[in-house]
Amino acid sequence: MKHITLLLTIILISCKGQNTDTEKHQFTNNLINGTSPYLLQHAHNPVDWNAWNEKTLEKAKKENKLLLISVGYAACHWCHVMEHESFEDSLVAQTMNTNFINVKVDREERPDVDQVYMNAVQLMKGRGGWPLNVIALPDGRPVWGDTYLPKEQWTSTLSQISKLYTEKPEKLIEYASKLEEGIKSIDMVTINANEPVFETTFVESAVKKWSNQFDNTHGGINRDPKFMMPNNYHFLLRHAYQNNDTKLQDYINLTLTKMAYGGVFDHVGGGFSRYSTDIKWHVPHFEKMLYDNGQLVSLYADAYLITKNELYKDVITETLKYVEQEMTAKNGAFYSSLDADSNTPEGKLEEGAFYVWQKENLKTILENDYELFSDYYNINNYGLWEHNNYVLIRKDDDASILKKHNISLETLNKKKNEWKQTLSTIRNKRSKPRLDDKTLTSWNALMLKGYVDAYRVLGDKNYLASAEKNANFILNTQLKKDGGLNHNFKNDTSNINGYLEDYASTIDAFITLYENTLNEKWLNTANDLTKYTFDHFFDEKSSMFYFTSNNDKSLVSRSIEYRDNVIPASNSIMANNLFKLSHYFDDTRFAKTAIIMLNNVKSEMQEYPSGYSNWLNLMLNYAKPFYEVAIVGKDAKQKITDLNKTYIPNKLIAGSVSDNNMPLLENRYTPKETLIYICVNKACKLPVVEVDKAITLIK
Repeated sequence: MKHITLLLTIILISCKGQNTDTEKHQFTNNLINGTSPYLLQHAHNPVDWNAWNEKTLEKAKKENKLLLISVGYAACHWCHVMEHESFEDSLVAQTMNTNFINVKVDREERPDVDQVYMNAVQLMKGRGGWPLNVIALPDGRPVWGDTYLPKEQWTSTLSQISKLYTEKPEKLIEYASKLEEGIKSIDMVTINANEPVFETTFVESAVKKWSNQFDNTHGGINRDPKFMMPNNYHFLLRHAYQNNDTKLQDYINLTLTKMAYGGVFDHVGGGFSRYSTDIKWHVPHFEKMLYDNGQLVSLYADAYLITKNELYKDVITETLKYVEQEMTAKNGAFYSSLDADSNTPEGKLEEGAFYVWQKENLKTILENDYELFSDYYNINNYGLWEHNNYVLIRKDDDASILKKHNISLETLNKKKNEWKQTLSTIRNKRSKPRLDDKTLTSWNALMLKGYVDAYRVLGDKNYLASAEKNANFILNTQLKKDGGLNHNFKNDTSNINGYLEDYASTIDAFITLYENTLNEKWLNTANDLTKYTFDHFFDEKSSMFYFTSNNDKSLVSRSIEYRDNVIPASNSIMANNLFKLSHYFDDTRFAKTAIIMLNNVKSEMQEYPSGYSNWLNLMLNYAKPFYEVAIVGKDAKQKITDLNKTYIPNKLIAGSVSDNNMPLLENRYTPKETLIYICVNKACKLPVVEVDKAITLIK
């Protein structure tokens, strides 16, 4: 698509230095009545912002004005920077208001809009990010896009494009048509006519290529910035364990340890920030996103199950404590994020202000403990960030600290708890980061699954209670009368139709909840939601699922999201769901579709393995034995609890304490004893009573 970028460059150069005259008008910001915290942040800008809706789009067509679409989210640091520099400036606003219909979009509420225009910017620029700023024709087709721009460059660009649209609109229309073709081709998926062959050699080859990017010093990928990418390491964890690959296991444990040691983990209040700006996981952009923390709890739960590393357990408990205290509503719903920025004592909004410490303050606070604390959390050059601020980061394990300072583990743990309580009390007197208190169904499902996984591994019934409360919130509040889901919830209102990500993540979470409770309500709801996605999202031509429902208004492109990112692609989650549900309900359509979907993306998987980790996870289910574990009898729940003490990623669990007609359970109940059946593709070994014997049959 290089010709697209070149064409736009030539067009803009021809207008360089030309500015449009702007007249002064009285404009109205229309965001004040919205519910999105991000849109409300912009509700008092002098820009005549509008929300993305049919009324706004019709206005652009009626007035024949270009659309200026600015996409961001509440916790985005550079979104705040651009707002302060440009959108709060009355002269910049005058240019925007005179020449454009200005649209503010919360990417978390409208991921469909974000996806279309992000694809456009990546085609034009070869990169993307937020804030995402796009100029489009009145019909919504993009003609220009970029991320953050300084004020002068922003106003100059707007003037050039406005001038061009006034004098030579045919140039932009021609460009828009070419770009539209490119956008529609990005997520196009066709049926792979080759026979589906899923083998371990394919997976091993992909992991080998992937390993060339590994950072074997700091963990993660050998570059910065560093994103946690939980699903990547969850797959690699499974692959390493199932193949007894000790080198890969060491790399995964290095990565998980360094993330837990790093400044990306909040050592005072718990929870992870979104990513690290440097190679050693030290300084984040400080925003805390629900989706990261939900997935990371699941990842660390399985890692703890394998290693019994107390560090991993601490990460789980501290993260969930943070989620409970800061991200949970009374109705059991989870909020979306905490901002990267907060006010300094002088009232200036500054990145990380809530989280950083200065050496002299710490000396005063900690007194005699300062030396030990400063060694443990590196109040030195290793932990120094900027402006004499320190971001707490660990470098040494506890054993090294105990030896160096000649203290016991009990003493160290006691001091750590005291430090956290003291610093937390002081920190909470600071101006807190802004909370994005909207609820998103897909992200809630990821956090719900994290709670279930924590319960499965640690056995804390409070975690299960939180999971069930959230699941009931989704069931009672987000489930519509027609069987579909809503995407958002705020102020007792759900007003955005659900996307595929909402269905995929909720189905996955409900299956996990069923496996740990045996409450068939969750499994049956997962099945019902899956049937709904076939009715409203399925593409018969490719056997993949569109991101948007056929009930939604059409955009420039109706995309199929299939590449895994910081959250697995909605199609990869769906394919994994279909694999499991086909076993539970003996559904041949589910089984066939999962195979076709995996085969469709197979050709891309080895080229860019880290973008297909959830697909690779599914491939392992076909390439190696996958076990159906059916437990029937009055002690079924206890035996599941005992079974879950062993890491077995290649299994699903079906169970009942009474007679049950589910395909995996039918005719297997006996009142006198609880039997465990180990099956592969419906072929079962003789049932056993003891859990350890069942594990032996699997291993």
